[in-house]
Formats: sequence, structure tokens, C-alpha cells
Amino acid sequence: MQAQPPFGQPHILQNSVVVFSKNYLPLARINIKRAIVLLVTGQAESLNFGTTKQWEVRSPSIVLQVSEHIRLRVGNPERHWKVPPVNRREVLRRDNHTCQYCGSTKHLTLDHVIPRSKGGQHTWDKVVTACEKCNSTKSECPADRLRQRLSHEAGMVLTTKPKAPIHPAVAFAEQFWSAQRLTEAE
Repeated sequence: MQAQPPFGQPHILQNSVVVFSKNYLPLARINIKRAIVLLVTGQAESLNFGTTKQWEVRSPSIVLQVSEHIRLRVGNPERHWKVPPVNRREVLRRDNHTCQYCGSTKHLTLDHVIPRSKGGQHTWDKVVTACEKCNSTKSECPADRLRQRLSHEAGMVLTTKPKAPIHPAVAFAEQFWSAQRLTEAE
């Protein structure tokens, strides 16, 4: 039978830990079980930033202080992130499954900002998510049914400029530091 934590307190193993790289770049948030494995095997060390929470984890043979922040002791130089291919799934993910012209989340397609018939390429900065209505409005040319229009010719404006997705660790680092600034401002 497992011992229950005191009423109203979360179980220690439900907490999460921020992992920093060898050169102190925040990489990800992991569960405390994974952090314990990294600490016990010597792959990581605890960091103490002054206001850092710590949890005491006990086993029959060891008592371990697990910090809210840990730092990897080794880096893996072979672990490079590749930009994902430009395909429907990745473009929809980048654009948060939202039409980049009107904001709709229904009947989504891909739209080439510069139509392929005008030399537009199938690259991250040339493809966006668009709903069927906006895509057909943009492509309809009253003078010539075969000629496709540019978005400014159709009077349509993109809500965000298309670009390749950023490295997940960089995205996490930006999110982490902005959250830190918010907690320091309070």
C-alpha cells in the first residue's frame, strides 16, 4: 500500500524540472522522475538560483535533493535540429491551424503567397495556411480565370509573415525567460 501525501499537497513526483544545457540555455521542462535519473547517473547537476524550489526524494539507499532547475554536465554536439520539411502538417502546426488571412479554423488549405504560376516556390517563407474561402478569393481573377493573383492584388493582408519554424529549444528558452521576467515584475 502506498503512503498518501498530506491532504491538499501535491505528490512530489507530479512536479516538473527545467533542464539547462551545459552552457546554461534552458532546453526543456521534464518530469521529476527523468530528472532523478539524470542526477543519479551523473549526467546532470542541481542548480540553485536562490529562489529555486527543492524537493527531497528518498529511497531505501539514498536521499536526493532535486532542484527545480538542473544543468546537463555533458553536451551532445551530434544532436542537431533540422528544419522540418515544408508539408501540410508542419505548415498547419506553424500557423496554429488558423487561416493567415481571416483567422478561421475551418476548411484549411495551403496557399502560396506568390502563386506557383508566377514562379512562387514551395518554401517556408512562401507558404501559409488559408481557409478555402480566402484561398479561392485570392485565386479568382475577374479578367482571366487562369491567372492567379497575389494577396495584395486581391486586397488581402497576411496576419503574420511566414517563416521557418525555430528550434524547439530556442522557443522554450524564449518562453522560459519571458515567464521569469513576469515573475520578477510581480
